[in-house]
Amino acid sequence: MSVSYRHGIVTLAALLLLGATSTGLAATLKIATLAPEGSSWMRHMRDAGEALETQTEGRVKLKFFPGGVMGNADTVLRKIKLGQLQGGAFTASELSSVNPDVAVYGLPFQFENLQQVRRARALIDPKIKAGFEANGMVAAGITGGGFIYLMSSKPIATQEQMRATKVWVPEGDVIGRIAFSEAGITPVPLALGDVYTSLQTGLIDTVGNTTTGAIAFQWATKLKMLVDLPVSYTVGILAIDSKAMKRLSEADRQATVDAIGAAFKALEESNAEDDRQTRQTLIKEGIEIVAPSEAEAQAWRAVGSRTVERMQAEGRISTEMLDLLRRGRDAQTEAP
Repeated sequence: MSVSYRHGIVTLAALLLLGATSTGLAATLKIATLAPEGSSWMRHMRDAGEALETQTEGRVKLKFFPGGVMGNADTVLRKIKLGQLQGGAFTASELSSVNPDVAVYGLPFQFENLQQVRRARALIDPKIKAGFEANGMVAAGITGGGFIYLMSSKPIATQEQMRATKVWVPEGDVIGRIAFSEAGITPVPLALGDVYTSLQTGLIDTVGNTTTGAIAFQWATKLKMLVDLPVSYTVGILAIDSKAMKRLSEADRQATVDAIGAAFKALEESNAEDDRQTRQTLIKEGIEIVAPSEAEAQAWRAVGSRTVERMQAEGRISTEMLDLLRRGRDAQTEAP
């Protein structure tokens, strides 16, 4: 092989490498979620995928695996670590092993309305995103899923009635386990995908979910009562492995985050509207919505306070994150 020929090959390889680096290699990001096909979540995520593919001229595609087909949260995180998946959509509590600060989102009985949540999240969300980056993942989107309420096939208007029921807690949900312990309740830990069958068989009869979630997962058909007191505010996070993101060009990384962020903003807005509408759907399903007495509401808020104290004592929630929550929640809204 002549020197000039070898030089030509090297030059061509360098030009190809330069082109690949500057334009971004084609990539498919495989994302797992428990959200069922046809749900509002999946509609918005597919919209994000289409927008991203158009924006990057096909260089980046999102491939979704809905309905829990890739397993529970721990299984999905393991598959991400092995490179079999690049990301997943999780509730905050499911990501506590990656970023312990997400526990702040799930603290019980800390919020009474959406205005308090939004003020707190304006301070908390940037810190949470930075925490994921420090732990090898990119929180491409954070969206509010709505308030969680206690629902049951039995009367649960009081804590005493609740103690006579079989209460579900998500597998690995430390906050839920502590909170129910403070209320004198021993919950039944189950994966999300097992809840509907367990309601059918009577293994459990009391659950916590958003009104939208209760309908999307068809739990509402097995329930008779909802206690109209927000337990906690659920947050969904789409987290992607940092290594997968670094393989994209800088422009394509930004396009990915922008597309997912826009979809999550639209999803949050639709979730708020859906929660209002689904209340009426629950009533039509025969579910009684019961407002707790002031004494019962205060008793549940006391459970929330004791839960926070235990979380702090056990080192499960940082003082910094708790201060941000309280500062945002309790801030006075400025007059227009």
